[in-house]
Amino acid sequence: MIIQRSQKIFNASGADRLYVTAPDLRFYLTGFSSSDGCVVTDGEGTAFYTDARYLEAAAAALKGSGIAVKQAPKGGYSVLAEGAGTLAVSISRMTAAEYLELTKRAGKIADCTQAFENAMSVKDEGELAAIKEACRIADRAFEDMLGAFKEGMTENDAAAELEYRMRKFGASGTSFDTIMAFGEGSSVPHHETGARKLKFGDIILMDFGCKWGGYCSDCTRTLLFGDDKKHEDFKKAYAQVLKAHYAAKENITCGMTGREADEAARSVLRGAGLDKYFTHSLGHGIGINIHEFPYLSPRSTDVLADGMVFSDEPGVYFEGDFGIRIEDSVTLLGGKVLSLTDSDKKLIIL
Repeated sequence: MIIQRSQKIFNASGADRLYVTAPDLRFYLTGFSSSDGCVVTDGEGTAFYTDARYLEAAAAALKGSGIAVKQAPKGGYSVLAEGAGTLAVSISRMTAAEYLELTKRAGKIADCTQAFENAMSVKDEGELAAIKEACRIADRAFEDMLGAFKEGMTENDAAAELEYRMRKFGASGTSFDTIMAFGEGSSVPHHETGARKLKFGDIILMDFGCKWGGYCSDCTRTLLFGDDKKHEDFKKAYAQVLKAHYAAKENITCGMTGREADEAARSVLRGAGLDKYFTHSLGHGIGINIHEFPYLSPRSTDVLADGMVFSDEPGVYFEGDFGIRIEDSVTLLGGKVLSLTDSDKKLIIL
């Protein structure tokens, strides 16, 4: 039951009361999405406080969950901290003003951020099902998008077409701002989608994802819009990035650190003399948020475990020329990597 999530965080905090206002953490504890609210858990149970805009919907959504739905207090949510000897909050997820106000209300503040990271990093069956659906929608939208690219369309045009398809196939929205990069724009890992027009022979790098049931997907594909026979270096580099992508899938396992996972892919690019062009980490956790624990990077000591969902996204970038990134959302199941996005990763030439 979802109420067990708040009880687990509360117990791990060792505090007298758990107080949560961050929207994503509230959603994790209740399964109800809103722009306003506060979740409070103590020895007597869990309550979700919100204003009149959400009371009816919250009461219907949380009926039978064991989570009480209550009207927001007139004095503001901070009054709910009064009388708590030790109040558990996620300090990194609140403003300085909110934190200072709570210090006036509670005897002591304890940070429960780590408890949230640990709990949220391992997905239960319901969470994994939502992520799988978000990935299925992203795959379907990508495949449907392949026939929509036209010479002269802008990056913004293409991003809008892709986002429309994700919505059309059931997504509630995007996981992040879609990156659509044509030609030389692909050399910037987080290129800002703009007015650059597509022309024959262009590289297309598209980094996209959608949300379903409150959970994210994340995927990147790199294509060629027609073959002008001027992309031999690109094709050779693409083959190495794809090899690195699969090496990560084949070698990552439970108990491995994020640093070791990153090295599984980076070593392939190093062997090809391309590692200096791999300028970001291999991956990041995926869930309610598009970036969360664990992190797969050259310095990460995060330990990977079954039930975690993260990205596998090696890439290389040649300034002012081109970039390549191949990314899937994956999970660990039975100690092995299972791909959740799985559309074609061989080099597609449109």
